[in-house]
Amino acid sequence: MNNRTLLRTGIAGSVVAALCCATPILVILFGVLGLSAWAGWLDYVLIPALVVFIGITIYALRRRHAEAACCAVPDQPQAKNGEMR
Repeated sequence: MNNRTLLRTGIAGSVVAALCCATPILVILFGVLGLSAWAGWLDYVLIPALVVFIGITIYALRRRHAEAACCAVPDQPQAKNGEMR
């Protein structure tokens, strides 16, 4: 999986999990669908999902940083007076 896809997945998953943890979106949705008995189990799923997606985001950022540092080429000093190196 490339870094861009990994980073997008991590950020999108973190945002969705954070929204569902912080707001009663799923509780309202489960109530409308008649599944409100499952609302008690949401914390057992959403908090680990949030941790996993934040971990994916951090991993993708570190991988991107390491890849950028690996491929960086230091500037070579210019030869003076026609000298060849």
